Amino acid sequence: MAQTSASSVEPKKLLTKIHLLSTVWFVLSVAYVMVLALRQAGFDWWLIFSLSGYSAVVIIFILSIYLFAVFRGATRVQEPAIEHPLTSTTAYMALYSASPVLGGLAGLLGTIGVTTARQFGLGVAVGTLAVTFMVWIIVDPLAGVVEITLPRCRQHRRERLAQAQQLREEQKRQRQQLLDELETQEIAEQLHRQQLLAPDAQKLAQLVMAENNLATPTAELEAIEMGVKAWQKGGIGCMQQLHQMVLEICRQNPGSSNVVDFISIWWDGIGQWRSGSLAYKS
Repeated sequence: MAQTSASSVEPKKLLTKIHLLSTVWFVLSVAYVMVLALRQAGFDWWLIFSLSGYSAVVIIFILSIYLFAVFRGATRVQEPAIEHPLTSTTAYMALYSASPVLGGLAGLLGTIGVTTARQFGLGVAVGTLAVTFMVWIIVDPLAGVVEITLPRCRQHRRERLAQAQQLREEQKRQRQQLLDELETQEIAEQLHRQQLLAPDAQKLAQLVMAENNLATPTAELEAIEMGVKAWQKGGIGCMQQLHQMVLEICRQNPGSSNVVDFISIWWDGIGQWRSGSLAYKS
């Protein structure tokens, strides 16, 4: 087991080193071609190295190519190897990562007979860019398309996507089921509280209607006690439910349009209760 894990780590380390070396070589080649082209066009050094000059366009273009290659590699690693029988192999990944260096070697072979150092460096750099562009932008996407058309890869991809869709639907169903259970539990708790609060609701409704017609000094104290009890039972939600029950009882009595909502005044300051509208409207 230890030997197997060690053998799997070694290729990854090697690929990492190859990728790092190729990236450095690729950046140097791009910089060389860019500087040489701008110098031949007559630009001064200060403009070449200024991001506000024409070099910014070249840098953004080359950076886009490199980021596309990195994105392609990261996407391929996340997908199962069975869907990429070619591009997921160590040999292919090594070739993919080493393409800038291989392009430099190809450019080196193409400079045989060149006498000037500038043309020699330009040949190596252009070979690097050409091979890198060919492998990263053309060959690798085409290889991915070919892999998708293989029957076994296509079948596994369909099964994987179907399983992912099924998992998402199952998670959605579980979330909906949890919401339904919470809603059912909340309704049951409200019904239970309604039974417990029914006596206080009747008494509070009598106090409100009595206070509306006759001045009752003890009504406020009794209402405050019932409000505190409701707060202790279930917080602001319990107080609001009791308040609505009282208003409903008042609504069922004649002349309810003239009833003043004294509860909003009496309960002001109990828990999180704040006085709202003073007048009760049917």
